Amino acid sequence: DVQLVESGGGSVQAGGSLMLSCAASGTTYSDYCGVWFRQAPGKEREGVACIDSEGSTLYADSAKGRFTISKDNAKNTLYLQMNSLKPEDTATYYCAVDEVPRPCLFQQEFVDYWGKGTQVTVS
Repeated sequence: DVQLVESGGGSVQAGGSLMLSCAASGTTYSDYCGVWFRQAPGKEREGVACIDSEGSTLYADSAKGRFTISKDNAKNTLYLQMNSLKPEDTATYYCAVDEVPRPCLFQQEFVDYWGKGTQVTVS
C-alpha cells in the first residue's frame, strides 16, 4: 500500500516561513513526480509546485520566488519550503505522487496517490 504522510503545517504570522514534509512509502520520489497542492476554504484545489524524478521543478505563479520544492531520495521525502507567507496562502496542503518520471505537472487528474493534508494558517 502507498502512504503519503504530510507534516510541518501550523500557524504563522504573515512574512513567516514553514517547511512541509511528505514521507512516502510504497512509492518512490526518485522514480516519479512529487507534487504539492493546496485547497483554501471555499476554493478549488490548486497545484503549487512539482518536482520530477530528475529534480526539475515547476511552480505555480503564486509560489514562484517564495516557495521551494525539493526532495531527499534517500529518505523518500518531499519538502515544500514556504517563505514570505501571506494570508492568502492559508489552506490545507496536500502532497501527491504522479507515477511518471517526467514531466511533472500539477494536474489533479494525473495524480495516483494523495496525502491526507496538513493545515497552514497565515494571519
